Amino acid sequence: MLFLNQKILFNVPILAIGAVVGLAACGQPTTEGDDNARGTPQVTMVGVMVGEQQEKIEAALAPFTEATGIEVVYEGTDTFATTLPIRVDSGNPPDLAMFPQPGLMADFAREGRLVPLTEFMSLEDLQAAYDESWLQLGSVDDVPYGVWYRASVKSLVWYSPQQFAANGYEIPTTWDEMLALGDRLISEDKTPWCIGMESGDATGWVGTDWVEDIMLRTAGPEVYDQWINHEIPFNDPAVENALNLFGEIVRNEASVYGGMVSVLSTPFGDSIQGLFGEDPNCYMHRQANFIEAFLPAEINLNEDVDVFPLPPINPDQGLPILVAGDVVAMFNDTPEARQLMEYLASETPHEVAASLGGYLSPRQGIDLALYPTDLSRKQAEILNNADVIRFDGSDMMPGAVGTGTFWSGMVDYVGGTDAATVLTNIENSWPD
Repeated sequence: MLFLNQKILFNVPILAIGAVVGLAACGQPTTEGDDNARGTPQVTMVGVMVGEQQEKIEAALAPFTEATGIEVVYEGTDTFATTLPIRVDSGNPPDLAMFPQPGLMADFAREGRLVPLTEFMSLEDLQAAYDESWLQLGSVDDVPYGVWYRASVKSLVWYSPQQFAANGYEIPTTWDEMLALGDRLISEDKTPWCIGMESGDATGWVGTDWVEDIMLRTAGPEVYDQWINHEIPFNDPAVENALNLFGEIVRNEASVYGGMVSVLSTPFGDSIQGLFGEDPNCYMHRQANFIEAFLPAEINLNEDVDVFPLPPINPDQGLPILVAGDVVAMFNDTPEARQLMEYLASETPHEVAASLGGYLSPRQGIDLALYPTDLSRKQAEILNNADVIRFDGSDMMPGAVGTGTFWSGMVDYVGGTDAATVLTNIENSWPD
């Protein structure tokens, strides 16, 4: 009994009763004695969503509890990457964990700590729910472990449709068209880009996203995979080419509002605000869909702001999209945990979350009409229409590199250090 159907749960109450009964028959704890011993059936889950995002995931999980009687105890934490290994090593893992970094999930899978999905789900059902790219991203050595709950689209360029219309600017469909638009803006004494990289101890990640996007567009997904797995050196010519293409934009003082000093000192969440007003600071801003939360409060999401995909560079690579997301894997093999994993792979939680906004689903078959704004619907379309998707490379690399020297290297590069030196320093930091 895989994949609860939202229509069963919400639209046909009589059948909903039947679904609950069916669930109880196939997955509830075993005997009355067991029930008494265990108390209320429960599943524990740890993830990084806190605050408003935690409220939304709890809303998405509510239909599961209503249908099964199984309580889901979700614990949101901003120290996920450090506290989860401690809990696992001490013999107290949560039943499920929602990983923002599939590399950490892979580490636990290879240690034999996680339960493969195919022990209780069919591969055919998983393939019906997720595109092959997402299935591979949730697999370790071709064994599926993770059910994807949330996606983030990183390859987005934000702009003001009013400013584009008023000035006769067209949406670029190729990298060259985008650069030509930038040249036109400069010739009109305007600034093409706003880029802000300041992010406290994490300053630099904005630059890694740019380089990863350009790597996908120039070298292609196979070389990208080799790069993040260190099957080619970090200072490979393909990486240097990508970094230099980023440099043509970020190190061009006329191309970026405030120049390189402003790039390094402007908080990443503030820089998009330069798009707005009668005399905007800039006309394009590349950032993931999450930046919507940093838009000025008065911005109408259906009228004042729009996105287009960061254009392709090499036509042979089609339109690649860089993504991030949250993937759920199971530590404790209990009937309740199995049921919750099956639920998370069903349409219901994805459709509930989509309707609440600030969320994109990686699952196939989600009705775009459920997204509350034109903006979120377009982002979902861009994700669905991607020719290639790849996960954020820095999140896949060893921490010493991905969230260490790669981040700091981007600060050095924007500060003026040459590409070869930056990349060699990162290469030398890769752990043995």
